[in-house]
Amino acid sequence: MDVSPAEHRALISELEHLISEERNPNTMEIDLLPTAEVLRAINREDRSVPDAVGKVIAEIARAVDRIVDAFGKGGRLIYMGAGTSGRLGVLDAAECPPTFSVPGDMVVGLIAGGADALVRAVEGAEDDAEQGVGALKGIGLTQKDVVVGIAASGRTPYVVGGLTYAKALGATTVALSCNQESAIARIADIAILPVVGPEVLAGSTRLKSGTVQKLVLNMLTTASMIRLGKCYQNLMVDLKPANVKLMARAARIVMLATGCAAEQAQEALKRTDNDVKLAILMTVTGVPIEEAKLTLRRAGGFLRKAIARSI
Repeated sequence: MDVSPAEHRALISELEHLISEERNPNTMEIDLLPTAEVLRAINREDRSVPDAVGKVIAEIARAVDRIVDAFGKGGRLIYMGAGTSGRLGVLDAAECPPTFSVPGDMVVGLIAGGADALVRAVEGAEDDAEQGVGALKGIGLTQKDVVVGIAASGRTPYVVGGLTYAKALGATTVALSCNQESAIARIADIAILPVVGPEVLAGSTRLKSGTVQKLVLNMLTTASMIRLGKCYQNLMVDLKPANVKLMARAARIVMLATGCAAEQAQEALKRTDNDVKLAILMTVTGVPIEEAKLTLRRAGGFLRKAIARSI
């Protein structure tokens, strides 16, 4: 993309002030190291990532509460990003329906450049702020939705454009960036800023920055689904057993939750058309299927509450 010399200098100056673009003093000699030492250097740097997440738990919690509230009102969680950030958002969104039995459009992932950008770089797509706006218009963004803009640098035009539009529309906006002073943080209602410092390779934000983004996205959806009653104790009880492995996992979850044998778990799943929650509720309480369905519905889908009401 053609830019003027002045614009080029301004961008260089902007990047110089981003910690994610700085050189890491711990890895200045990494090109001289043998393979095992290269890997140890990467591993040492990766150890800082969980600590960075721990420092922004309060902001993540605020975002989760807004997401749960949005889901309760029929809203969606929408991720948008470019490159690695966009791919991570699409990945997290894609994993929600099979993991938690939610509709396919409840968590949406948008990436600059569209579907092609998932497998190959689409040069210049992230520089188009209007593409970010168009992506949100294309899915019919409403005030009920939560938009999470993901950008390690915090300055990606695609994300800036999308968050600006979402904010103006009245949707809840969340920024996820690895730099304290970032454009998207200034726009968003909630700014999640886990700072992991300079990368092992300067500017390669698919490393620590990508890892910390993945951890935060895991937290956003997992905690939100827990708050919606998608687990029992620490068991994933709203999964869709759509293949042989997941059928075995569903049976094992019923066994762990109830203490029953494999044959009883399989029979309960067969009677409930592979509904893990119903299978557990019926096995624990002995109630017939229609009563179990009604009890679970009255408990808002929370299995603990349904069991307590049936015993």
